[in-house]
Amino acid sequence: METLSVKIKIGDREYPMKVKVEDEAKIRHAGKLINDKIKRYREEFGLDDKQDLLAMVAFDCMVESMEQDKINSDDSELIKETLTKINKDLTNLL
Repeated sequence: METLSVKIKIGDREYPMKVKVEDEAKIRHAGKLINDKIKRYREEFGLDDKQDLLAMVAFDCMVESMEQDKINSDDSELIKETLTKINKDLTNLL
């Protein structure tokens, strides 16, 4: 597993980290998305306090994560029901 040393700037701070080479683009993109959200909250709400901005971004990310978990759960249940029906239909055919 080859690692790469990168610095990701979030807000006005740089964070050094070691990442897998294949994850570098994903890590950099995540940093960009965080910075975009910080900028949006700064402009939308007139916030300048870095801690408030990061708290709002963290909150926003958690809500998005919870929404995605719900979608995944609903999809999993639908897949399970569909497979159960297919299995039942196949059993009846045999």
